[in-house]
Amino acid sequence: MKPTAKLGRLAWRIGLCVVLLGWVFHAIFLAEGHRAWEAAGRDWDMLPRAEQWRLGWTHGPRELWDTLRLLQPVAGLVSVVFMGLTIALGVVRWRMVLAVQGIKLSPGRAGEISLVAHFFNSFLLGSTGGDLMKAYYAARETQHLKAEAVVTVIGDRLIGLLAMLLFAAVMLVPNYQLVAANHRLWALAVVVLAMLAAGLVVMGLSFRGGLSRRWPQARGWLRRLPKAEALERALDACRRFGQDQGFIGRTFAVSMVLNVACVLQYWTLARGLNLAIPLPVLFAIVPIIICISALPITPSGLGVRENLYVWILAVPGIGVPATKALSLSLLAYAGSLLWSIVGGVVYVLFKGRHHLKEIAAADPPAEDAA
Repeated sequence: MKPTAKLGRLAWRIGLCVVLLGWVFHAIFLAEGHRAWEAAGRDWDMLPRAEQWRLGWTHGPRELWDTLRLLQPVAGLVSVVFMGLTIALGVVRWRMVLAVQGIKLSPGRAGEISLVAHFFNSFLLGSTGGDLMKAYYAARETQHLKAEAVVTVIGDRLIGLLAMLLFAAVMLVPNYQLVAANHRLWALAVVVLAMLAAGLVVMGLSFRGGLSRRWPQARGWLRRLPKAEALERALDACRRFGQDQGFIGRTFAVSMVLNVACVLQYWTLARGLNLAIPLPVLFAIVPIIICISALPITPSGLGVRENLYVWILAVPGIGVPATKALSLSLLAYAGSLLWSIVGGVVYVLFKGRHHLKEIAAADPPAEDAA
């Protein structure tokens, strides 16, 4: 793809991010301006549109800032710890995935790469854009297993996404009455179940195979593609995940603990903002929003995530005001940004001190690894 085309696509997605954020801020600020104007005994509908916008952007930012200031410092600190715990658990799971491919990476080195990936997640598309950098650095850590190293990043992300989708689907059960009573939640539940079904099919085909057995000529077509050798090795690497007994269970177990820590980050912030959102409700809502905002629509899922929190938490039965719902999303993102700053520092200081010399000696020759 030409550089101008890449820049055009990036500009379009950044523009979409700005539009979505502008939409949610504008709608909330208008509502705050409306409330403040009518609280003073005046008729909002008599105001010209331009004056409504001016009042909204006068009162709205002040109300949002006042809401953000309500957060108890201890709650903010604990939420940042929970965010760090999710990153640490992600490192544990990735090392499990690496081990299946025979790649040994120290906890420290895996942690460095994961923090760098988290740093890039802050401005790349979706909430998984940093996986590109993670795959790049993982491939640099080995001479003979580069395709396999890249596959570990894809496999780790697939397992994490499926585990969160499964977690969300299970938590819909205790929230059935709330979901059934709200069309918004029902629609999102259908989306999540569809994503889970599609993900399970992808995992089955990737980890267990079956296409080449049903269509023997498939491997022949694969070998005619560019980079066919690397693609075939990557496909064989995926099969190893399915051949390792207990692998899915171990990685899903770690993922479930990670999911709980992720929800607890939001629950801590909600308590710090004095929002009475039941924990079982957050156990369903937070994973749903994370999975949808992970789609590569806007950089770091910005705008998509904020709109979803405002949209969902406003439903009857939860009834969180839009300004507070937006504050909850922004504060959680701020906690993620703090760890992104740590990842940025690691990236600046990132050196190849473990690169190739020490690890290549531990890698088997290419013919033995095949």
